[in-house]
Amino acid sequence: MDYCIFPPEEMPEGIIDLPLSKSISNRVLILNALTGNRGRIERTAECDDTAVMLTALSQTSDEVNIGAAGTAMRFLTAYFAMQPGRTVTITGTERMCNRPIALLVDALRQCGASIEYVDKEGYPPLKIHGCRLAGGDITLPASVSSQYVSALLMTAPLMEHGLKLTLTDGIVSLPYIKMTLGLMKEWGVDSDFTDNVITVEPQHYTPVDFKVEADWSAASYWYEIEALSSGDLSLRGLSSNSLQGDSHVADFFTGLGVNSEWDGDVMELMPSPDLTPRITLDMSEQPDLAQTVVVTCAMLGLPFHITGLSTLKIKETDRLTALRDELRKLSFVIDIVDDNALEWEGARCPVDTSLPVVIDTYQDHRMAMAFAPVALYIPGLIIRNADVVTKSYPEYWDHLRSIGFTTKEVDADTLLNNI
Repeated sequence: MDYCIFPPEEMPEGIIDLPLSKSISNRVLILNALTGNRGRIERTAECDDTAVMLTALSQTSDEVNIGAAGTAMRFLTAYFAMQPGRTVTITGTERMCNRPIALLVDALRQCGASIEYVDKEGYPPLKIHGCRLAGGDITLPASVSSQYVSALLMTAPLMEHGLKLTLTDGIVSLPYIKMTLGLMKEWGVDSDFTDNVITVEPQHYTPVDFKVEADWSAASYWYEIEALSSGDLSLRGLSSNSLQGDSHVADFFTGLGVNSEWDGDVMELMPSPDLTPRITLDMSEQPDLAQTVVVTCAMLGLPFHITGLSTLKIKETDRLTALRDELRKLSFVIDIVDDNALEWEGARCPVDTSLPVVIDTYQDHRMAMAFAPVALYIPGLIIRNADVVTKSYPEYWDHLRSIGFTTKEVDADTLLNNI
């Protein structure tokens, strides 16, 4: 399903009830499962990733297909590795089976896990023979994915000797690690994080009642719309004391013409004339915001140099390449620097304005949601495979329509072939 998108006829305004955080949902589902599901989670995110996690944790099948859910692949690998007497093969989409997982598997093996590669060494599918994990002292490069770290930490209290985890090579997405430790604390588990060493002693989780807050990464698309439209938008469901690193979106967008303030439990977004002439950011702790920020900068004509993006190459797609290629369709010549940064100093290239602009999403939900607001500047913009947003934000298109956007279902290939 491809969508042709047209902007509101008037200034967009409205209150958006944001989806719940899938990052928190996926963690609390694992934590609750480790208590024997004795806690009560009021609600979890209604999206593909969390649905996959719920299904996998409730089924007794010896094969689990997690589709394109990278978080589920990593968290469930550690979870199933410590289920004595159970053997599970875990697989996913073709892209998932080409996303590396060797660092996590090696670390779990050092803890005593029995895991085999079904096909290609270092990649899913995995055949996991559950057992009691010994734990102990291990070292893990933390520059690839914080989810490897979180997967190990959540299972650490139930390891025979606990876990002393030394992180090397720089830590990416640190707020996600702190989120994991914070949630573990709410489930009664203590830990120590000193310098680059995390220690979790053997202990038990305590069941709790838990309410999941809204998703700050989902909020980023509304900050983008506000920046590009100077509308009157408010967001409901967020926490002012959030564990989510993506809550820094409010800080990032102050330089992009958006101020925000709390009115009770509602975050109000307000246009500001203050634009930073050149945006320089390190987004190593908030990589999921990169697509939103990069597209916004380009559309506002603000040169940028954004670093800390090395993990984007192993996401749902190679997001560095995808951003560069799709922004070029809008005439922006973006440079990839050392596979870790994106840079734009104002260079533009000619484009054929007689053709519709068709944005490829590469089965990446964040590509679709970051580029859809561009319709404010380019009415009739087409987003391929628009339903990919169900991975994290199924209501996204409904919410866009609620503030005046129009979406028309089209077939992009047919349109292009008929020109």
